[in-house]
Amino acid sequence: MTSHYAQQRILEALQQAKGNKVRANQIIMRWASEDPKLLLALAKPHLGGIVAYNIDRVASGRAKKAQPQMRQQATAQADSPFGKDLLKAVADTSSAVFGLEGHAAPRKAGQASQNHINAIHQIASYSKKK
Repeated sequence: MTSHYAQQRILEALQQAKGNKVRANQIIMRWASEDPKLLLALAKPHLGGIVAYNIDRVASGRAKKAQPQMRQQATAQADSPFGKDLLKAVADTSSAVFGLEGHAAPRKAGQASQNHINAIHQIASYSKKK
């Protein structure tokens, strides 16, 4: 019966989202947070795997190792001025480009050397001959 309930709610969400699966997903997530019966119907087929994973996590000690790291990350995120740094990076015209970051600020284009200019003229002369 619970799978039937979940199917009905999913169809209802799809209808409300006019067939948009992403929007229906958001609707179902919101409903599941408010409706324990729906949450159970959705999670019941996967409950064995969820429980086994968590038992293994606690038995192996990974759960204890993860807790202090999560607390440290949460306090670091609360203390960091990430938003201000992000806005500065977006507004700054000389900020690093992804994949081209280096230890120093990016150099501005300099003047071409005479060898470079001669090479370009030589390449251009070949295309004129053809």
